[in-house]
Amino acid sequence: MRTIIVGGGQVGSYVARILIDAGRDVRVVEYREKPLAGLKNELPPEVIVNGDGADPKVLEQAGINDADVVAAVTGADEINLVTATIAKFEFGVDKVIARINNPKNTWLFTEEMGVDVRVSQAYLIANVITDQIDFRNLTTLMRLNRGNNAIVQVTVGDGAQADGKPLREIKFPEGTVVINVRRGEANLVAGADTVITKGDSVLVYTRTVNEEEINTIFR
Repeated sequence: MRTIIVGGGQVGSYVARILIDAGRDVRVVEYREKPLAGLKNELPPEVIVNGDGADPKVLEQAGINDADVVAAVTGADEINLVTATIAKFEFGVDKVIARINNPKNTWLFTEEMGVDVRVSQAYLIANVITDQIDFRNLTTLMRLNRGNNAIVQVTVGDGAQADGKPLREIKFPEGTVVINVRRGEANLVAGADTVITKGDSVLVYTRTVNEEEINTIFR
């Protein structure tokens, strides 16, 4: 089955890369010129659909009739909500995920509006605070696939196995993808030649059972 991601900005492109590397059939819908240019440099051409994700005809072009998941992750809540409603009630998509950019709009993103799962950075931050997570160690930001996979963040420590090595030389456990490397104020799109250095904040998609090993590699 197919996953359709509406929104090809930073969030959408990262999610697409994770899913493609995991073997999923993915389409990314985007109409803005700058994000489209970025997508063309990062993703196979057959993955990219040029159009407005809130337009049913564009969703049909993306293959929504064969999709089991639609994720609306644009930077505009109104587009995400409209897309979710269309996906659920016009096309009957099994799982609809919507990103919430403004926490004040959370009350709108309900099952009655077609949203099965809502994702908000504000809620993630609140969970981090209430769980009193120690940022000196690996931080689990989100669990996926019924808890079998996770997106984690870890800061590279002094003398870590990964320090000074390009990603291609680091032996990661199976099913692991480095999504992003933050170095100071810069966000680096992770590639095989990206060299990891002390102090980098690394965002990783991995299997839950591998979290301890990931921590060992970077800490």
